[in-house]
Amino acid sequence: MLKLSGNELSVISKFVRDLSGIVLDTSKSYLVESRLGPLAEEYNCKNYSELYFKARQDPSKRIANRIVDAITTNETFFFRDNSPFELLRHKVIPDTIDRIMDSPRASFPTMKIWSAACSTGQEVYSVAIILKELLGDDIKRWRIQLVGTDISDAAIAQASYGRYNKTEISRGLRPDQLKKYFEEHENYTKVSDEIRYLANFRRLNLLEPFGFMGKFDIILCRNVAIYFDMEDRKSLFDRLADQLNPRGALLIGATESLFGVSDRYERKSYMNSVFYELKD
Repeated sequence: MLKLSGNELSVISKFVRDLSGIVLDTSKSYLVESRLGPLAEEYNCKNYSELYFKARQDPSKRIANRIVDAITTNETFFFRDNSPFELLRHKVIPDTIDRIMDSPRASFPTMKIWSAACSTGQEVYSVAIILKELLGDDIKRWRIQLVGTDISDAAIAQASYGRYNKTEISRGLRPDQLKKYFEEHENYTKVSDEIRYLANFRRLNLLEPFGFMGKFDIILCRNVAIYFDMEDRKSLFDRLADQLNPRGALLIGATESLFGVSDRYERKSYMNSVFYELKD
């Protein structure tokens, strides 16, 4: 494997920071080597500086996108950390349903949910399963807009197909959910059409404007801002506040907090889990 010099780590870190907002400190040299080493070899680069220059000079941005794909590959699985999904099931989604049905939106009920940094889609499909289990056949009356975004082209491609290997499908799902909401194929397992059709996926860099996506009732932005510096973190959560409907809910990671980050939210707790609503 190619070895990374200190100067190369500085150059690559700044490049990744400018592309994605992810901050790579000096402790991340092994991660860069393990993630980008195979890519450098694939492009016949003698060192990481050469990979950097090839990425900068590539007008298609394919190499730059592949660098981001490699660096941002994170572990995920269905119903990961469980608590936020129990929070959605027992509090946030039922409250959202009640609020919509008591509003002028009740004649044509629409619910919009955004999973930011959705990786390969397991979080999105977990939410879709909860919606199906809560609404049952009444889900046909609803216009569900469940949007998943991620900066990684490869992650969005897999999420869009809704296909998972044995390892991916074995983590987080109950046997009855696996049987009811997935289809077994020879080399993969696929999300069933009734669940797949609830979701849409697109590539999105959270550092860039996203106001065009409109307002949402629920936003999940879990375990992504922890990789940003404080300036980008503050900007992200303030801009996410602009995308929430009144009394809309924001869910972040269990180890994250908005204390000192944004004063636009009110902290709420339920069943030992935390979520945030916009302040009045």
